Amino acid sequence: MEKKIPHRFYLTEEQMPKQWYNLRADMKEQPEPLLNPGTGKPVKEEELYPIFCEKLAHQEMDSKTRYVDIPEEVLEMYKIYRPSPLCRAYNLEKALGTPAKIYYKFEGNNTSGSHKLNSAIAQAYYAKDQGLTSLTTETGAGQWGTALSEACAYFGLPLDIFMVKVSYEQKPFRKAVMQVFDGNVIPSPSNTTNVGKQILADNPNTTGSLGCAISEAVEKAVSTPNCRYVLGSVLNQVLLHQSIIGLESKKAMEILGEYPDVVVGCAGGGSNLGGLIAPFMKDKLDGTKPNTRFVAVEPASCPSFTRGKYAYDFCDTGKITPLAKMYTLGSGFIPSANHAGGLRYHGMSPILSKLYHDGYMEAVSYEQTKVFEAAVQFAKCETILPAPESSHAIKGAIDEALKCKETGEAKTILFGLTGTGYFDMKAYSEYLAGTMNDYIPTDEDLQKGFDSLPKID
Repeated sequence: MEKKIPHRFYLTEEQMPKQWYNLRADMKEQPEPLLNPGTGKPVKEEELYPIFCEKLAHQEMDSKTRYVDIPEEVLEMYKIYRPSPLCRAYNLEKALGTPAKIYYKFEGNNTSGSHKLNSAIAQAYYAKDQGLTSLTTETGAGQWGTALSEACAYFGLPLDIFMVKVSYEQKPFRKAVMQVFDGNVIPSPSNTTNVGKQILADNPNTTGSLGCAISEAVEKAVSTPNCRYVLGSVLNQVLLHQSIIGLESKKAMEILGEYPDVVVGCAGGGSNLGGLIAPFMKDKLDGTKPNTRFVAVEPASCPSFTRGKYAYDFCDTGKITPLAKMYTLGSGFIPSANHAGGLRYHGMSPILSKLYHDGYMEAVSYEQTKVFEAAVQFAKCETILPAPESSHAIKGAIDEALKCKETGEAKTILFGLTGTGYFDMKAYSEYLAGTMNDYIPTDEDLQKGFDSLPKID
């Protein structure tokens, strides 16, 4: 008789991980180094100090330290909302008629409504510890900006948030939550920075992009005394902090006597996907569990993995950041304004890009109407309204479960439910009214971005 697994399983506070896991320490081949755009040579740690806190710059460059102690001050704030639950989707399994067992790690039990708080707390702490007096950042759908506003309010740090203009206009309540936590929200591109003014001069009607917002936030940071820039995805340091998702998931599954055959996550810049898969990918890399599959799910309107180029590119539209080797659509790529599902970044984490390039991961993309269809089905079954970003992972997990239905295999599927969708009701309303449209960029559309990729020897 199968052991009865609870609908929601929580680790105890004492069982919560006390260290983050650095996946790079176990990768057989390392991601390519960041390059200085001026010299074309690998970036040195101290070259990042004008942009990032020194300890975060060290984490960005450190590929050898396997486990990093989580500072006590960070752990104390984590305990407000962690450990997060590992859930068994019994009702979804029943609705699908699948023999598969579907688990999801739910990261929405905090005011930001997402996993982003895991890194926001860490980055704000390191800034405060260094004695900095303010921070800047960007945000797309608003989850990162909300999370960092919470963390900065906790540590008493002023914060400027450059929010992608289309999201700023579509999600006024997300902006309001940031303002509750004293975040100063600026629609991007804006007239408050030189790079923003130039982008507006070149394209006055632009709806913005994360690349634009990053450029503005970096410029503001480097031109403001005792200020630094922080980023919510893509970077090695962010995936390090987000590893707590995977570490908790793995520990909970071990206690329940389970292990995933398939791990599914949504993919924009890579923060939640990288955090979720980290300890399971370690088992694949060292041969402990060589057959586990990892599936990245991205929007068809911003298909970095499935249609991007593996190349060096700028991390921002203004081309002022270091160059990263990643799957990219080109730093000038602007997602369609009707794209409601988040995951708007033009590139993908160098760690995940390397793993994908070397064949350790798979990737699929979906149109947004299919993603919202999966979101509504999940909500009806599991009573959580998922964030559009998370719903890409839900769609991927449903498809994996339906494959099991066809083959009769009782696989164990784990996916990341990164957060809730309560600030995304405009998009849900459009879907339910039948007015949501799908947009898939043509090869010609993508080629414009590829043509702008820097020429690296």
